[in-house]
Amino acid sequence: MPITPTLHFNGQCEEAIALYTQAFDLRTNYILHYSDADKRDWDIPFTSEQLSYVYHSEAYIGEQRLMLADELELQSAGSRSFFLTVTFEAEAQVKLAYEVLTREGSILQPLRSTTYSSCMASVIDKFEFRWGLMTEQA
Repeated sequence: MPITPTLHFNGQCEEAIALYTQAFDLRTNYILHYSDADKRDWDIPFTSEQLSYVYHSEAYIGEQRLMLADELELQSAGSRSFFLTVTFEAEAQVKLAYEVLTREGSILQPLRSTTYSSCMASVIDKFEFRWGLMTEQA
């Protein structure tokens, strides 16, 4: 059974997709907006702004599938107790993702070398999602 991480946003999903494309070379398979959804999927009225929000999208970081969407009925927020770790092949990739995600985010653990990784860091991006960034080389 595949487990697919799903990230929910408050009207900023397309902005997050753009950020994650810079940080992780995210490949988006498709983006479905609320305006594209079957009206039977929701029985709530939409504002014109909400119709442009992302109803469902699927993307990949490497071979890992992600789903991303905008939440309409609940306030979504990232969790600091749960995070996704992205393992890169090279330190330069870790450093690029770190630079991109910390522009408007925050640093939990700065870039450093550890027993298990030649380059690792932990950050919270501007959408309040926590990311572990690392290489497997020790």
